[in-house]
Amino acid sequence: MNVIHSTPLTEAVRVRGLTKSFGGARVLAGIDLTVPTGSLLALLGPNGSGKTTTVRILTTLLAPDGGSAIVGGHDVTREGVAVRRVIGLTAQQATVDGLLTGRENLELFAGLYHLGGRQARRRAAELLERFDLTAAANRLVSTYSGGMRRRLDLAASMISNPRILFLDEPTTGLDPRSRAELWSVIRELLASGTTILLTTQYLDEADHLADRVVVINGGRVVADDSPAALKRQVGSERLVMRLSLADDVPRAGAALADAHLDPDAREVTVAVQGPRHLRKTLDLLDHAGIGVEHVALRAPTLDDVFFELTAAAA
Repeated sequence: MNVIHSTPLTEAVRVRGLTKSFGGARVLAGIDLTVPTGSLLALLGPNGSGKTTTVRILTTLLAPDGGSAIVGGHDVTREGVAVRRVIGLTAQQATVDGLLTGRENLELFAGLYHLGGRQARRRAAELLERFDLTAAANRLVSTYSGGMRRRLDLAASMISNPRILFLDEPTTGLDPRSRAELWSVIRELLASGTTILLTTQYLDEADHLADRVVVINGGRVVADDSPAALKRQVGSERLVMRLSLADDVPRAGAALADAHLDPDAREVTVAVQGPRHLRKTLDLLDHAGIGVEHVALRAPTLDDVFFELTAAAA
């Protein structure tokens, strides 16, 4: 049962000075973030930066060491039951049971929310239709594709019709088609008024879905703005060079300051400030005897933002 507030909440999630350590390692060093009601915030950061720890604290699965976190108007440490009434969670690992059918999984979750048999069956049927799983409802989940399992997992998190949804890397490991299908579902949930906090390792995902992006690094927030504003901050166009030889990629990195290297694609990317800087960059590679097969200029992306903000940790 959802808690009814006398006035609408303008902030679905409000975090101030959140800290968490494991042993002697500090994972969160005082992070602040806000998720306005009805918006999608993407939480980005390198592996081990504290994204999942933040989600676990906000969903009451883990106690913070310090700071405050308010979710749906309730304090996560003092009002855990009230928080859990208004949230849904899709974790990195799917929670559905492969030995049950899709319908049986949803009815099981409905029972955990104390829905009666008739109401559980009705809610399961509604979600199977909403997430385009009706045709597979009576098949064992072990026969589902990765994308279908993730849609079912997302459906399970929506059993109680939560106002706030936490998605922890929901599309990791999915093929491009399955990712696109899940993006569509997420957009529909957002359009229906659900507030979403999303962690992801796909920068294009954040770019396409998020109203706002928060980047954490070293347990601290290093950027908090809209995707468009973050891309404007890095400013310069990017020169992308595909080298003739993969072995030359490390040499190019040594010759060029602040270059982003992709050895698998034989690509080296650098920020350039106008034609003179572009020519100088190509001349440096030429003098080093490094062959360039193809060059292209492009506008900054969230990948560039992420690389600049987290380069020290990398």
